[in-house]
Amino acid sequence: MDRVRIGNGCGFWGDNLDAPARLARTGHLHYLTLEYLAELTMSILALIKAKDASAGYATDFIDVLQSLAPTLREQPNLKIVTNAGGMNPHACARAAQAALAKAGITKRVAVVSGDDLYPRLDELFATGHELRHLDDGAPLSTIRDKVVSANAYLGAEPIARALKLGAEIVITGRVADASLTVGPAAHEFGWGFGESDSDRLAAGTVAGHLIECGAQATGGLWVNADATTRLEDVGYPIAEIAADGTFTISKPANTGGAVNVETVAEQLLYEVADPARYFTPDVVADFTTVKLSQLAPNVVGVTGGTANGTTDTYKVSISYRDGFASAGTLVITGPNAVAKARASGAIILEKLKAAGFTFAHSYVEVIGAGDVVPGVLPKGAPPEVVMRVAVRDPRKAAVERFTKEFAPLVTSGFAGTTGYTVGRPPVREVFAYWPALIAKSAVAPKVEVL
Repeated sequence: MDRVRIGNGCGFWGDNLDAPARLARTGHLHYLTLEYLAELTMSILALIKAKDASAGYATDFIDVLQSLAPTLREQPNLKIVTNAGGMNPHACARAAQAALAKAGITKRVAVVSGDDLYPRLDELFATGHELRHLDDGAPLSTIRDKVVSANAYLGAEPIARALKLGAEIVITGRVADASLTVGPAAHEFGWGFGESDSDRLAAGTVAGHLIECGAQATGGLWVNADATTRLEDVGYPIAEIAADGTFTISKPANTGGAVNVETVAEQLLYEVADPARYFTPDVVADFTTVKLSQLAPNVVGVTGGTANGTTDTYKVSISYRDGFASAGTLVITGPNAVAKARASGAIILEKLKAAGFTFAHSYVEVIGAGDVVPGVLPKGAPPEVVMRVAVRDPRKAAVERFTKEFAPLVTSGFAGTTGYTVGRPPVREVFAYWPALIAKSAVAPKVEVL
């Protein structure tokens, strides 16, 4: 084909369940991508899988697949690429096949795996792969007993390989977000994964990055959005990519949101440290060469996006247990609301100290007084604020005791204390993030067509 239309209907696990079916129905797509995974998501899925070997994937995908059944019948050539497999892509694929069979639909489903390094950690340590923390250089072995998950960010090559084998639905574990788009483009246009096609891979990476967060590219979080943007009806993004890597960003006709140079530029710089060196397993992309132009209402043309080298490593996302945390809130109203809220937070911590409980980390903030965005909002005297107190500590019992100090302030605190209507705040386990690198030679992506 001359151009491939790839629409992304999901930016994270928890995104709008209706968006994928709507995008597929009205977007005239060749490929629908669905992006479910974040660093925290992987640790949650790892714990779920530990309790149930048949679980550990983004279950929303199965609901979405059922909603897509009418469109898949009407558009039999539509293909789906998703990382919904999470920590258990094979189980996800089996559930997907069952959902399709129930709807009377047969599709060739492929699984991309090999990203899960957790079962191999001791083997990797023994062969010299220390998985050192990218910030402080500490080896992962120092917290080995606390590790919950360890996943390499695979790239687009195994996705393209699965499509070449005839897959119509590709389900992966952890892959780089942009690779969900690069894989189909590389397959359709015959791009290789070497030096000769590196600029095209970089351009495809820009396209994938622009649509990976769903409606963030089509008006969501746009600084100039207002009531006329119709975010209640927001359309999700479509990248229409040509063989040379140039592409457009648009959304389905007659949907809310906006696609303009501002919305696309805002998403281009999302989660980017150095725009000249955006690292992916496929290529290092230079975003400083990107040029945006408004071609038509809700259509932005994108050129540039060149290669700035490649890497011989994969990034590894590791999560580990790091204690317990809780946060609670109370509403404080009336004169001197801000001062009373700060004093109320101090009272909670002082009472706990008197009872013998101090915490590794504690924080009091007053929402409405500018604490969330310090130095941005003008100072004033709001008539009501939300006091929020949070703690974190290795001892679960200490955090549980913390949760019992909010309710007493409703009668023993300052006048105007209210809002205690949802019970004690919950205690949650904290999973910390450990970023590392590993040699690509130590990881073997695997593709299976079921």
